[in-house]
Amino acid sequence: MITTQEPAAANLARERGHHPLELIPLFRRWPPSLLRNLLYTAIWSSALALVLTVLQKLMGRSGMSFARLLFATLVISNLIGFMIHGMLELLERNFPRDKLWRFRAAQVLAIALASVIGIPFGNALVVGRSPLRFFQYTDTLTFLLAFALITAALMVMVLSAGERRMRRAAEMARQQEQIAAAGRLVAEARLRALQAQIEPHFLYNTLANVVSLIDSQPAQARRMLERFIDYLRASLAASRAEHATVGSELDLAGAYLDVLDVRMAGRLRWRIEAEPSVRALPMTPMLLQPLVENAIMHGIEPKLDGGEIVIRARLDGGMLCVEVADSGLGLRLAPPRPGGGLGLANLRERLRQLGGQVQLIENPEGGVTARLLLPSPTVTSSTIPAP
Repeated sequence: MITTQEPAAANLARERGHHPLELIPLFRRWPPSLLRNLLYTAIWSSALALVLTVLQKLMGRSGMSFARLLFATLVISNLIGFMIHGMLELLERNFPRDKLWRFRAAQVLAIALASVIGIPFGNALVVGRSPLRFFQYTDTLTFLLAFALITAALMVMVLSAGERRMRRAAEMARQQEQIAAAGRLVAEARLRALQAQIEPHFLYNTLANVVSLIDSQPAQARRMLERFIDYLRASLAASRAEHATVGSELDLAGAYLDVLDVRMAGRLRWRIEAEPSVRALPMTPMLLQPLVENAIMHGIEPKLDGGEIVIRARLDGGMLCVEVADSGLGLRLAPPRPGGGLGLANLRERLRQLGGQVQLIENPEGGVTARLLLPSPTVTSSTIPAP
């Protein structure tokens, strides 16, 4: 009589695509599928058959040649394995898991039944004897039932270990998702804080300028108010959008500069250079605005005769490059301001999360170029929200 332990691949009963072979990290690389699980069953069954063949030869329990014994053990091992595969698959699809102990008992019964049927029929296929002879003698039947129950218990333990691993992995994934969600909330809060830093100061100064111009220069006051309305409209649209485009961010910067152009009475000149194809690219909101504000506050505004700001956007080697170049005082001559550097520090942190960076470069002819570098636009339009 040739006996074989029920192959571990036969414990293919899976929970949501789980295969017990996935307890070995190497076998977690491939996504679950019916074909993959069948292949895993054959691999594990065959590996177990090889081990059992070696053990039987070492213990001298078989007079067959190694090749013939291996062939016989392979047949029986794979027969039992695929029978268990099918029975556990049926359980997964049709047996409720509302009471886990019932489900485990059903698994034990299914595995034991597959072993009780598989061993006699496997031997019949290999040796050519009637499988009924296993049930004719009490000692043979007792051995068969004990072997089947022990095997089933071991198999269910393996299945349970795999399911616990999957639950732990799911819990870790859920925790990571919660951490990511918390990070998104922090990022959104930082964006709101950044907008709160920019907008009140700009709002009060602009309205104060409008009031001062109403009596003496009503046309200028009207123009400034119209430009300010354009800026507020663009700013509101940007604050409500999860994602923006290069064009919308350039338009917001242009509206901001348009208001300042009126307020600074000819001391500010500005222009924007960007191809239409670049303007259509996605871009995280509120990355450009702090650079434009810095260029005004630290470069152009303190300079008596003012200066020029040029904003350029282009693709450079797979990176989105946005530059804000000013002809102001430069890094060394710019007077310090209370709270200076906070906006730039926030910007650097946001760019670190997005995989980008900002560079400050002294211009040879005076002023500073702030260069914003972001990964390819497909990355900047990802689900990472703007901080």
